[in-house]
Amino acid sequence: MEFLLLYYPFTFLFLAFLVLYQVNPAFRFYCKKNFYKLWITTVSIPVIMISIPRGRNLENIRFLRMSFMPLKYIFGIKVVVKGKENLRTKKPFVVVLNHQTSLDIMMMMDILPSRCVPIAKKEILYMGTFGLACWLSGLIFIDRKKKEESVSALTEVARSLHKENYRVLVFPEGTRNHGGSMLPFKRGAFHLAVKAQVPIIPVVISSYCDFYNRKEKRFTTGKIIIQILPEVETLGLGPDDVPELTEQVHDSMFTTYQEISGMLNGASH
Repeated sequence: MEFLLLYYPFTFLFLAFLVLYQVNPAFRFYCKKNFYKLWITTVSIPVIMISIPRGRNLENIRFLRMSFMPLKYIFGIKVVVKGKENLRTKKPFVVVLNHQTSLDIMMMMDILPSRCVPIAKKEILYMGTFGLACWLSGLIFIDRKKKEESVSALTEVARSLHKENYRVLVFPEGTRNHGGSMLPFKRGAFHLAVKAQVPIIPVVISSYCDFYNRKEKRFTTGKIIIQILPEVETLGLGPDDVPELTEQVHDSMFTTYQEISGMLNGASH
């Protein structure tokens, strides 16, 4: 009897949790968001332990990538990747990707090419175990408030692209865009590509509105399309060509974003 009395409260709480999770979308939204954060923090621990023996090394990013892969199955998100052949090149390049929410990290890991290092804001470095795992995986951190320091870091990256034979991934919007559109692009990624004379490969993630909406506190199962566009050559271009190049890539990505997001919206009605 004492055993039952002891465990009844936990049973009640568990049942109450299940009921709330099923009937209250806002409660489910926060549960999933917190689970996402907890997952990132927790799985970073074994990534750190595996990575420490070799130190800060680009090759460690494969462990970080593997730790994120189960999330799309846990959340019931079907990811369809189109244009994979456009990433099958052994030469250095710059990947530019639109930025919507923190879920982009999960989507990014689905298409991250080998020897490709993301460029991230410096704040991520201080995100506990995840920040340390990212540092050990070779991520390049940029302090957006210090322009000269950022330019210097990107210049060093440009020198290393050919020497180290690696690729970089950049979110050219510079910040998350929850508006269901695409913000103007900052030019850093394009200056980098032109300086290094390497092609740009635009990658577009469709809108999350089918299953995720922060304002409505909605996080359900759904589908995402990731479209990898053909490379945009920068050979022969100079600094004066960067503004036009930036607009050209933005326009093509925005058009693609509307197309693939429209395909999902049409399928859901």
